[in-house]
Amino acid sequence: MLIEAPQLSSLPRIRHAFFTREGGVSTGLYGSLNGGLGSSDDPAHVAENRRRMTDQLGLPPDALVSLHQVHSPEAVVVERPWSRDERPRADGMVTRMPGLALGITTADCGPVLFADAKAGIIGAAHAGWRGALGGVIEATLAAMETLGAGRRRTVAVLGPMIRQDAYEVGPELVEQFRQADGANERFFRPAERNGHALFDLPGYLRARLAAAGVGEVADLGLCTYADEKRFYSYRRATHRGEPDYGRLISAIALIP
Repeated sequence: MLIEAPQLSSLPRIRHAFFTREGGVSTGLYGSLNGGLGSSDDPAHVAENRRRMTDQLGLPPDALVSLHQVHSPEAVVVERPWSRDERPRADGMVTRMPGLALGITTADCGPVLFADAKAGIIGAAHAGWRGALGGVIEATLAAMETLGAGRRRTVAVLGPMIRQDAYEVGPELVEQFRQADGANERFFRPAERNGHALFDLPGYLRARLAAAGVGEVADLGLCTYADEKRFYSYRRATHRGEPDYGRLISAIALIP
């Protein structure tokens, strides 16, 4: 039902989980632990799934905070739980408040969880190609710093996301990355289709984290597209012509 990273599990007062799709009540396309508030799943099923997640984290149901994710470089400071309708439009969030679980929603994009255990500050980011290129990693770190975090003390862990073998992109995306930085060429390799390439999203995220000065970067190395049993995948659902897809939750909390 959940996957933990030893780099975070070993830290004091930090609790986290990269939840899989297993262990919930949703059915059909959403089977079974769909945490997506934006999906067309039965809202009662989503609420129960999210309750099960917070139960695993040892927190009450309203402790799980989510964003209205828009593939942006925006990051916000969280000081209290909010309702679904209050969710800010952003893709990174940070807090120093104990008892709040920062929950990122993904289905191929990269979930990144951050912790500076010494300062008691945590963060979470939704990093697809657009947000990563725009700077959501750096924005999340900067927001952590406003609360007193230090980049060299921070641990960042990349969760399940689409991996290079499954991530074919067109020449226009390759060109966007090349225009941003010629060194980005190393994150692409030729695909079978002429002009297309396979994009190494986790490799790009690791490089951005390292360049930003993060003290420790870890990667679970898990592919959402390839592992249908454990993970939802937007791209896999699209290839099959399915009308919707479930969402995975990756969450981190500071325990009192």
